Amino acid sequence: MKADRTKIEKKARNRKMEEKLEAQLRELAGMIDHTILKPDATKQKVLEVCQECRDYHFKMIAINSCQVTLCHHALKGSGVHVGAAISFPLGQTELNIKLLETEHAIRQGADEIDYVVNLTELKSGNWDLVRKEMDRITRLCHQYGKICKVIFETCYLSEEEIIRLAQIAREVKPDFIKTSTGFGPAGATAKDVFIMKHEAGEDVQVKAAGGIRSLATLLEMKKAGATRFGTSSSIKIMEEARKLLEEGGTL
Repeated sequence: MKADRTKIEKKARNRKMEEKLEAQLRELAGMIDHTILKPDATKQKVLEVCQECRDYHFKMIAINSCQVTLCHHALKGSGVHVGAAISFPLGQTELNIKLLETEHAIRQGADEIDYVVNLTELKSGNWDLVRKEMDRITRLCHQYGKICKVIFETCYLSEEEIIRLAQIAREVKPDFIKTSTGFGPAGATAKDVFIMKHEAGEDVQVKAAGGIRSLATLLEMKKAGATRFGTSSSIKIMEEARKLLEEGGTL
Protein backbone atom coordinates (compact mmCIF):
# COMPACT_ATOMS: atom_id res chain seq x y z
CA MET A 1 0.00 0.00 0.00
CA LYS A 2 2.79 2.41 0.96
CA ALA A 3 4.69 1.54 -2.23
CA ASP A 4 1.60 2.24 -4.30
CA ARG A 5 1.14 5.61 -2.59
CA THR A 6 4.79 6.47 -3.26
CA LYS A 7 4.37 5.64 -6.95
CA ILE A 8 1.23 7.77 -7.17
CA GLU A 9 2.95 10.69 -5.46
CA LYS A 10 5.95 10.36 -7.76
CA LYS A 11 3.71 10.36 -10.83
CA ALA A 12 1.90 13.43 -9.51
CA ARG A 13 5.21 15.25 -8.97
CA ASN A 14 6.43 14.32 -12.43
CA ARG A 15 3.15 15.48 -13.93
CA LYS A 16 3.41 18.83 -12.15
CA MET A 17 7.00 19.26 -13.31
CA GLU A 18 5.98 18.48 -16.88
CA GLU A 19 3.06 20.91 -16.68
CA LYS A 20 5.38 23.61 -15.34
CA LEU A 21 7.88 22.96 -18.14
CA GLU A 22 5.16 23.12 -20.79
CA ALA A 23 3.80 26.34 -19.29
CA GLN A 24 7.25 27.93 -19.48
CA LEU A 25 7.63 26.85 -23.09
CA ARG A 26 4.16 28.17 -23.91
CA GLU A 27 5.08 31.50 -22.33
CA LEU A 28 8.25 31.69 -24.43
CA ALA A 29 6.39 30.78 -27.62
CA GLY A 30 3.94 33.57 -26.84
CA MET A 31 6.77 36.07 -27.24
CA ILE A 32 7.94 34.78 -30.63
CA ASP A 33 6.88 36.02 -34.07
CA HIS A 34 7.64 33.06 -36.35
CA THR A 35 8.89 34.59 -39.58
CA ILE A 36 8.56 33.71 -43.26
CA LEU A 37 9.48 36.84 -45.25
CA LYS A 38 11.76 35.42 -47.94
CA PRO A 39 10.72 36.70 -51.38
CA ASP A 40 10.96 33.23 -52.93
CA ALA A 41 8.82 31.47 -50.32
CA THR A 42 6.10 29.38 -51.99
CA LYS A 43 2.52 29.31 -50.74
CA GLN A 44 3.11 25.73 -49.62
CA LYS A 45 6.07 26.87 -47.52
CA VAL A 46 3.99 29.64 -45.99
CA LEU A 47 1.30 27.09 -45.09
CA GLU A 48 3.94 24.84 -43.52
CA VAL A 49 5.05 27.75 -41.34
CA CYS A 50 1.40 28.36 -40.41
CA GLN A 51 1.22 24.77 -39.18
CA GLU A 52 4.42 25.25 -37.18
CA CYS A 53 2.81 28.28 -35.55
CA ARG A 54 -0.16 26.12 -34.57
CA ASP A 55 2.03 23.29 -33.28
CA TYR A 56 4.29 25.48 -31.15
CA HIS A 57 1.70 28.15 -30.20
CA PHE A 58 3.80 31.05 -31.46
CA LYS A 59 2.35 34.50 -30.91
CA MET A 60 2.35 35.52 -34.56
CA ILE A 61 3.33 34.58 -38.07
CA ALA A 62 5.29 37.40 -39.73
CA ILE A 63 4.59 37.55 -43.45
CA ASN A 64 4.59 39.89 -46.41
CA SER A 65 1.22 41.61 -46.71
CA CYS A 66 0.20 39.75 -49.88
CA GLN A 67 0.04 36.51 -47.85
CA VAL A 68 -2.43 37.79 -45.23
CA THR A 69 -5.55 36.16 -46.68
CA LEU A 70 -3.82 32.79 -47.05
CA CYS A 71 -2.56 32.83 -43.45
CA HIS A 72 -5.78 34.25 -42.01
CA HIS A 73 -7.70 31.23 -43.29
CA ALA A 74 -4.95 28.75 -42.38
CA LEU A 75 -4.71 30.02 -38.79
CA LYS A 76 -8.38 30.67 -38.11
CA GLY A 77 -9.32 29.53 -34.60
CA SER A 78 -5.70 28.87 -33.59
CA GLY A 79 -5.12 32.03 -31.55
CA VAL A 80 -2.01 32.76 -33.62
CA HIS A 81 -1.91 36.34 -34.87
CA VAL A 82 -1.32 37.19 -38.52
CA GLY A 83 1.29 39.93 -38.83
CA ALA A 84 1.70 41.91 -42.06
CA ALA A 85 4.96 43.62 -42.99
CA ILE A 86 4.18 47.01 -44.54
CA SER A 87 6.43 48.94 -46.95
CA PHE A 88 8.85 46.09 -46.40
CA PRO A 89 11.80 45.95 -46.20
CA LEU A 90 12.92 49.43 -47.31
CA GLY A 91 10.14 51.69 -46.06
CA GLN A 92 10.42 53.68 -49.27
CA THR A 93 6.75 54.35 -50.01
CA GLU A 94 4.78 57.50 -49.36
CA LEU A 95 2.55 57.76 -46.31
CA ASN A 96 -0.72 57.45 -48.23
CA ILE A 97 0.52 54.19 -49.78
CA LYS A 98 1.56 52.84 -46.38
CA LEU A 99 -1.88 53.70 -45.02
CA LEU A 100 -3.60 51.96 -47.94
CA GLU A 101 -1.44 48.85 -47.55
CA THR A 102 -2.03 48.84 -43.80
CA GLU A 103 -5.81 49.13 -44.07
CA HIS A 104 -5.98 46.55 -46.85
CA ALA A 105 -3.96 44.08 -44.76
CA ILE A 106 -6.22 44.65 -41.76
CA ARG A 107 -9.35 44.15 -43.86
CA GLN A 108 -7.86 40.92 -45.20
CA GLY A 109 -7.34 39.61 -41.66
CA ALA A 110 -4.08 41.00 -40.26
CA ASP A 111 -3.97 41.27 -36.46
CA GLU A 112 -0.65 43.10 -36.29
CA ILE A 113 1.17 45.56 -38.54
CA ASP A 114 4.97 45.90 -38.74
CA TYR A 115 5.81 48.93 -40.89
CA VAL A 116 9.22 50.30 -41.84
CA VAL A 117 9.96 53.98 -41.20
CA ASN A 118 10.94 56.20 -44.11
CA LEU A 119 14.69 56.28 -43.59
CA THR A 120 15.29 58.75 -46.43
CA GLU A 121 13.11 61.34 -44.70
CA LEU A 122 14.63 60.52 -41.31
CA LYS A 123 18.20 60.83 -42.60
CA SER A 124 17.24 64.07 -44.35
CA GLY A 125 16.11 65.52 -41.04
CA ASN A 126 12.39 65.54 -41.83
CA TRP A 127 11.35 64.50 -38.33
CA ASP A 128 7.90 66.05 -38.70
CA LEU A 129 7.07 63.61 -41.49
CA VAL A 130 8.55 60.69 -39.53
CA ARG A 131 6.33 61.60 -36.57
CA LYS A 132 3.28 62.14 -38.77
CA GLU A 133 3.81 58.75 -40.41
CA MET A 134 4.08 57.00 -37.05
CA ASP A 135 1.05 58.81 -35.68
CA ARG A 136 -1.19 58.14 -38.69
CA ILE A 137 -0.32 54.45 -39.00
CA THR A 138 -0.61 53.88 -35.26
CA ARG A 139 -3.99 55.61 -35.16
CA LEU A 140 -5.23 53.55 -38.10
CA CYS A 141 -4.19 50.29 -36.45
CA HIS A 142 -5.77 51.26 -33.13
CA GLN A 143 -8.95 52.36 -34.90
CA TYR A 144 -9.36 48.72 -35.94
CA GLY A 145 -8.15 47.38 -32.58
CA LYS A 146 -4.94 46.04 -34.11
CA ILE A 147 -1.32 46.09 -32.92
CA CYS A 148 1.16 48.51 -34.50
CA LYS A 149 4.91 47.92 -34.60
CA VAL A 150 7.38 50.49 -35.94
CA ILE A 151 10.53 49.08 -37.55
CA PHE A 152 13.54 51.35 -37.00
CA GLU A 153 16.19 49.40 -39.00
CA THR A 154 18.76 50.40 -36.38
CA CYS A 155 21.77 49.27 -38.42
CA TYR A 156 21.39 52.44 -40.50
CA LEU A 157 20.84 54.79 -37.55
CA SER A 158 23.15 56.64 -35.22
CA GLU A 159 22.58 56.36 -31.49
CA GLU A 160 21.17 59.90 -31.50
CA GLU A 161 18.69 58.97 -34.25
CA ILE A 162 17.59 55.85 -32.37
CA ILE A 163 17.02 57.95 -29.25
CA ARG A 164 15.02 60.60 -31.11
CA LEU A 165 12.87 58.01 -32.90
CA ALA A 166 12.17 56.21 -29.62
CA GLN A 167 11.23 59.52 -28.01
CA ILE A 168 8.71 60.12 -30.79
CA ALA A 169 7.31 56.66 -30.07
CA ARG A 170 6.98 57.61 -26.39
CA GLU A 171 4.65 60.44 -27.51
CA VAL A 172 2.76 58.59 -30.25
CA LYS A 173 2.49 55.26 -28.39
CA PRO A 174 2.57 52.51 -31.01
CA ASP A 175 2.38 49.13 -29.30
CA PHE A 176 5.95 48.17 -30.20
CA ILE A 177 9.09 49.61 -31.66
CA LYS A 178 11.19 47.06 -33.50
CA THR A 179 14.92 46.95 -34.16
CA SER A 180 15.24 45.52 -37.66
CA THR A 181 13.74 44.00 -40.78
CA GLY A 182 16.28 41.19 -40.91
CA PHE A 183 17.19 42.30 -44.45
CA GLY A 184 19.71 45.00 -43.52
CA PRO A 185 23.47 44.51 -43.02
CA ALA A 186 22.98 43.90 -39.28
CA GLY A 187 20.19 42.98 -36.90
CA ALA A 188 19.28 43.53 -33.28
CA THR A 189 21.85 44.34 -30.61
CA ALA A 190 21.31 44.36 -26.86
CA LYS A 191 22.59 47.93 -26.72
CA ASP A 192 20.02 49.17 -29.22
CA VAL A 193 17.22 47.28 -27.46
CA PHE A 194 18.20 48.84 -24.13
CA ILE A 195 18.30 52.36 -25.59
CA MET A 196 14.96 51.90 -27.35
CA LYS A 197 13.23 50.64 -24.22
CA HIS A 198 14.76 53.29 -21.98
CA GLU A 199 13.74 56.13 -24.29
CA ALA A 200 10.31 54.83 -25.32
CA GLY A 201 9.07 54.31 -21.77
CA GLU A 202 6.74 51.83 -20.12
CA ASP A 203 3.83 52.18 -22.56
CA VAL A 204 5.80 51.03 -25.62
CA GLN A 205 7.28 47.54 -25.89
CA VAL A 206 10.36 46.55 -27.89
CA LYS A 207 10.58 43.78 -30.46
CA ALA A 208 14.04 42.45 -31.27
CA ALA A 209 14.48 41.03 -34.77
CA GLY A 210 17.33 40.24 -37.11
CA GLY A 211 19.98 37.73 -36.10
CA ILE A 212 17.91 36.03 -33.36
CA ARG A 213 19.11 32.53 -34.19
CA SER A 214 19.63 30.99 -30.74
CA LEU A 215 18.04 30.88 -27.31
CA ALA A 216 21.11 32.59 -25.87
CA THR A 217 20.67 35.57 -28.20
CA LEU A 218 16.95 35.76 -27.46
CA LEU A 219 17.57 35.75 -23.71
CA GLU A 220 20.21 38.45 -24.12
CA MET A 221 17.66 40.64 -25.91
CA LYS A 222 15.03 39.83 -23.28
CA LYS A 223 17.39 40.92 -20.52
CA ALA A 224 17.98 44.19 -22.41
CA GLY A 225 14.25 44.90 -22.42
CA ALA A 226 12.66 43.17 -25.44
CA THR A 227 9.34 41.40 -24.94
CA ARG A 228 8.77 40.14 -28.48
CA PHE A 229 11.20 38.41 -30.82
CA GLY A 230 11.09 38.02 -34.58
CA THR A 231 12.95 35.02 -35.96
CA SER A 232 12.87 32.27 -38.55
CA SER A 233 14.85 30.06 -36.12
CA SER A 234 11.88 29.71 -33.78
CA ILE A 235 11.73 25.91 -33.68
CA LYS A 236 15.46 25.61 -33.01
CA ILE A 237 15.08 28.12 -30.17
CA MET A 238 12.15 26.18 -28.69
CA GLU A 239 14.13 22.94 -28.82
CA GLU A 240 17.05 24.64 -27.06
CA ALA A 241 14.65 25.98 -24.43
CA ARG A 242 13.13 22.55 -23.79
CA LYS A 243 16.57 21.00 -23.38
CA LEU A 244 17.63 23.76 -20.98
CA LEU A 245 14.52 23.35 -18.84
CA GLU A 246 14.77 19.55 -18.82
CA GLU A 247 18.33 19.91 -17.53
CA GLY A 248 17.15 22.13 -14.69
CA GLY A 249 17.96 25.51 -16.21
CA THR A 250 15.79 28.62 -16.29
CA LEU A 251 14.66 30.98 -19.03
